[in-house]
Amino acid sequence: MDTKRGRPRNVEAEKAILSASYDLLLETGFGAVTVEKIAERAKVSKATIYKWWPNKAAVVMAGYLCAASERLPIPDTGSVYDDIIIHASNLARFLSTREGKVITELIGEGQFDPGLAEAYRAEFFHPRRLEARQLLERGAQRGELREGLDISLCIDLLYGPIFYRLLITGENLEETVIKNLITYGFEGIKSR
Repeated sequence: MDTKRGRPRNVEAEKAILSASYDLLLETGFGAVTVEKIAERAKVSKATIYKWWPNKAAVVMAGYLCAASERLPIPDTGSVYDDIIIHASNLARFLSTREGKVITELIGEGQFDPGLAEAYRAEFFHPRRLEARQLLERGAQRGELREGLDISLCIDLLYGPIFYRLLITGENLEETVIKNLITYGFEGIKSR
């Protein structure tokens, strides 16, 4: 969210806009959501929305992330392996819900809408990668991982299969599958 545009936000109006954009996204899909429909449902003007967000993609992503962020807590069990399993399982469980499947739709729409692609990368995927980085760096500091690992590549190794199943194969993302994926990935990165 761009908090530097226009006057300070009215908290009630902001909540109404975010809620309306999220509800419309779930009801109709990204393609059918318009700023006009968001404004109508939130009982605000389009100008209010455009004061706070530069475009439809930004406000829809803000609404989506506001609702989704509570469902993806960051674990700290004292074990990087356990933390990653919990984090990846929470992500996979979320992505398997109707709310989570919106990400699949947004990724598809983002192939034709660069603004939307930038919004979901910046607002959804980048924060998830930072969370995973935090977990892996904590594990590296505790000596649980091999020295000199490229953490970004480790994130791709551990989380990439989740998105491959979600977007390409459509295979299940059950917790046992996630645990096996993480276990296999950890074989290559854990300290000996």
